[in-house]
Amino acid sequence: MTTETKSAAELAAETKALFDRRFDEVKGLAEDALGKIRSGEELTAATKELADQAITGMNEAKARMDELEQKMALRPSGDQHEAKSAGYLFTENENVKQFLANGGRGKVVVEMEAKAIISSLTTDANGSAGDLVVPQRGPLVSAVERRMTVRDLLTPGRTSSSSIQYPKETGFTNSAATHTETAGTTKPQSEIKFDIATANVTTIAHFVKATRQIMDDVPALQSYIDGRLRYGLAYAEELQLLNGDGTGTNLNGIYTQATALASNPAVITTPTKIDVLRVAILQATLAELPATGIVVHPTDWMGIETTKDSAGNYIVGDPSSSIQPRLWSLPVVQTQAMTVDKFLVGAFRMGAQIFDRMDARVELSTEDGSNFVQNLITILCEERLALAVYRPEAFTKGDFSDAITDLTS
Repeated sequence: MTTETKSAAELAAETKALFDRRFDEVKGLAEDALGKIRSGEELTAATKELADQAITGMNEAKARMDELEQKMALRPSGDQHEAKSAGYLFTENENVKQFLANGGRGKVVVEMEAKAIISSLTTDANGSAGDLVVPQRGPLVSAVERRMTVRDLLTPGRTSSSSIQYPKETGFTNSAATHTETAGTTKPQSEIKFDIATANVTTIAHFVKATRQIMDDVPALQSYIDGRLRYGLAYAEELQLLNGDGTGTNLNGIYTQATALASNPAVITTPTKIDVLRVAILQATLAELPATGIVVHPTDWMGIETTKDSAGNYIVGDPSSSIQPRLWSLPVVQTQAMTVDKFLVGAFRMGAQIFDRMDARVELSTEDGSNFVQNLITILCEERLALAVYRPEAFTKGDFSDAITDLTS
């Protein structure tokens, strides 16, 4: 084991052992010299030289201990929590290390939490590859704020089944009213109708091929997972959560089931997209389901953010601000999974829930097709989840262009 690969604890133990050895040498020489002095003998030049050498060695060992203590004091505490990227967690996994040690033959499976799918769209830690590769530490860079996603708006949940059955409210007649205490009179009766709905767990997955040489370059493997596979998985998930049509293996998406914006909901002079979203929020409020979020395409959000007043001032926000996009006090998710000119407003946490059946799993194997003879590996990324939309009326959808026309009539 070389100095470069030794841990701080190992170096500290070696330095202490050297100091103890030097100290014992000095102690032995001192005791021998004191014995000779007590017996009246004079110390020889050779004895004095040995004593000087022992003291010098002890001082050198003490200096090494002091230097090591200073360096360890400058290092971050081992108890500090450091975020790990998905790629780092993958390459640090003991199964992956064993796979690499065996020459990359066979298959290895690593499971990770679903939250890492979204939060690791970009590498968010300076993780190293441990014993696999000695890392080169680069300069500290500013943290990048992750974009908000549809998943962030939904109530999280978990399941161990292949499907979710849940009561879905399909009608409510509110007959609540004052009542006389006259004997024999019947109190008003309200009606709530429920249907039993089923949300099947579906699998979202994809894979890439890579050369075996990537196995010798762990940072490149980390980039494959963080930069491409995980982003693709998250993007496909967002498409399903919004627009899945419920057929085959597709989820039954929120936008698919949402309630359309009512026709001629109000009359507004020269309405804009900002006005349209406010009317959609009103519709949710009147349905006793206050909205908690807005979803639009980035192109439409750009149009909203660049809207100016008659004096040329931006109406929405500050161009120099990096605060999470908000409109009418609600968070805005801008995603390409939403079609241009369409919008979705809703009570996301009350109206729908996502159930994770299997957290994001990464599989890496040489035993796929002709991988072995072509010097390739397959890296597979997948997850399993279900979506339950409890109350479709909790969501309002529509087209900006059509809604603007309705608001002017």
